[in-house]
Amino acid sequence: MSELSHERRRFQRIAFDASTQLSQGERHWSMQLHDLSLKGLLLECPADWDADPEQPLLARIELDPATTVTMQVVLTHRQNQQLGFVCRAIDLESISHLRRLIELNLGDEALLERELAALGEA
Repeated sequence: MSELSHERRRFQRIAFDASTQLSQGERHWSMQLHDLSLKGLLLECPADWDADPEQPLLARIELDPATTVTMQVVLTHRQNQQLGFVCRAIDLESISHLRRLIELNLGDEALLERELAALGEA
């Protein structure tokens, strides 16, 4: 089993529509968020996508006007005009917002705790 498919099984992805921007150096893209998890996100590939796949990017996901999740991500796969990213770094405030979003969508605190434990193992 590949590492990517193993992560898909371990981390519940939440379908969510939010304003999302990716940046890499001086380049910036506004993108459509497909889903996210504690470990990464899936975005629709914009027509002007020209990022260096070997370099990390900064993702900013606006959950509401006052709440933003910011994480450093790395491209892991591209398929059917979708780009999959794994989170490499996230600040404490952002992970708190993301945890709350996942908790509300899962509706099962025990499942959330299992995912958080798996995150520590990843």
